[in-house]
Amino acid sequence: MSKDLTRPRIALFGAFGVGNLGNECTLQALLQNIRTYAPGAEITCICPGPEATQSDYKISSSLIEELPLPPLNNRFLRLLRRIFIGIPMELLRWLKAIGRLRNVDTLVMTGTGMLGDFGISPLGLHYEIVKWTFAAKLAQCKVIFLSVGAGPLRKALSRHFVKAALSCAAYRSYRDEFSKDYLKSISFNSDRDHVYPDLAFSYPIARLPQSSSHSCNRTVIGVGLMTYFNRRCISPADETIYRDYLTNLGNFVTWLLERDYIVRLLIGDVTYDQRARQDLQALLKVRGFGYKKGSIIDEPASTVDEVLSQLAATDLVVASRFHNVLLALMLGKPVLAISYHEKVDALMDGAGLAAFRQDIESIDVGKMIRQFTSLAGQSNEIQQQLNRKAAACRVALDDQYNRIFGNFID
Repeated sequence: MSKDLTRPRIALFGAFGVGNLGNECTLQALLQNIRTYAPGAEITCICPGPEATQSDYKISSSLIEELPLPPLNNRFLRLLRRIFIGIPMELLRWLKAIGRLRNVDTLVMTGTGMLGDFGISPLGLHYEIVKWTFAAKLAQCKVIFLSVGAGPLRKALSRHFVKAALSCAAYRSYRDEFSKDYLKSISFNSDRDHVYPDLAFSYPIARLPQSSSHSCNRTVIGVGLMTYFNRRCISPADETIYRDYLTNLGNFVTWLLERDYIVRLLIGDVTYDQRARQDLQALLKVRGFGYKKGSIIDEPASTVDEVLSQLAATDLVVASRFHNVLLALMLGKPVLAISYHEKVDALMDGAGLAAFRQDIESIDVGKMIRQFTSLAGQSNEIQQQLNRKAAACRVALDDQYNRIFGNFID
């Protein structure tokens, strides 16, 4: 049966509906721009949190993968279940994926960290990306990868899965040169692919908050937290790296408070960052910095609008999570990044702020204070630079949206 070209059907694939505010910002930007460039399009979503996504955005949503079977301790029973239950169930999932995409025109693979291995295993999301892109090809549904980040991929199986999925695409673009070059380094031909900014830069400008004035003359510093354990985002038995990160961040926040700055704590993931927020809160209380003095603002965001409003209410930002850094830059806020990944480095390089970052696993608080002081001294010029950069990113993304979605409607 031929597809109805007068009403394009677009499926968005990404890690939505699970509390990561950066990913939700990406989804909101996509929805707004697709509706602008392809009015009347029927948009659906494939994600790990379909109930929340369907409720929040009023679009039909389905689960990326079925829930796993409960574990078994007996090796022989595990083998039997894999042969007689696991394999047939996975074949059924492939058939369901093909059926799900049979009446879809375009499957859009978004950012949301899907082509790196931070918190992702080969047989987790990377396998699902292969399954859904292959299912799309079998269902005669066009696949596009839109402003995605890529790498690093430390497992050979992940590299094979990612390259296989990318080979299914009719169009590919990356959010930075690092991603494109990384794919070349693992023998994927990305020469004809494109580089466009992160999709979050296309968040609807009418919904962006204005930088708010303060009720006092004190400077407000946004401090973005992250519950970070190591490069693979795996909680280890030894939490030394996490404790060192928290202690160093606490030392820097203490320095800020002693100099009469107001500190606004920021999170980027509603679920995972609560621990870091609570641990820092406890550390500061031990040092005598209670929350009743008005020097610490701790109002954890639960929506994209809230985190944007909180960022807009700061003067400078010191942050770890990628999208805390990105959204601050988009709002024209000078940023000092505590980088946990190459994607943060590439983002800061692109913003012209490469000198204002530290590695999350080797924070030098003394250097951090010097960087912060220098950043504050240049804040006016940096704000103008960032506003120009954000405007240029919007223009570039408008070009990409028009290229991809502008031809859906006559």
